[in-house]
Amino acid sequence: MARDFKRQNKLAVISELNVTPLIDLAFSLLIIFMITTPVIEQYNRIDLPSQKTSQAQEPPMFNDQFITIEANGQFRWGKDAVTQGTLEAKLDEVAGTEGDQPTIHIRGDRSLPYQKIMDVVNMLKARNLSKLSLDTKAG
Repeated sequence: MARDFKRQNKLAVISELNVTPLIDLAFSLLIIFMITTPVIEQYNRIDLPSQKTSQAQEPPMFNDQFITIEANGQFRWGKDAVTQGTLEAKLDEVAGTEGDQPTIHIRGDRSLPYQKIMDVVNMLKARNLSKLSLDTKAG
């Protein structure tokens, strides 16, 4: 509590409340809300038209190819067993096709020397097939 030292009775307490800081706070908050409200509402409210179609759009076709290298070094193109020469011929065929090149997934057995996987990666690199995925087991 504040005391007024100009009065006769110096020990008397002033019972008035000083509201100046409260008014300053109220005006500061008002200015802050006036500035932030237009920033928050920066979108236009429009009623978008609906589209009714009788044909459903088909999802895009993915042309992914899978190369599997088994533990004994045997190559597989999809589910078909192939030799290294046949694998290179299939990669030449994929590289020669027009349009978007497929993603080639390389799946190698855990016990396989990593050089066998790198040999397949080098085959892809020689044919400018850059979309490749080295598949692993999840978990």
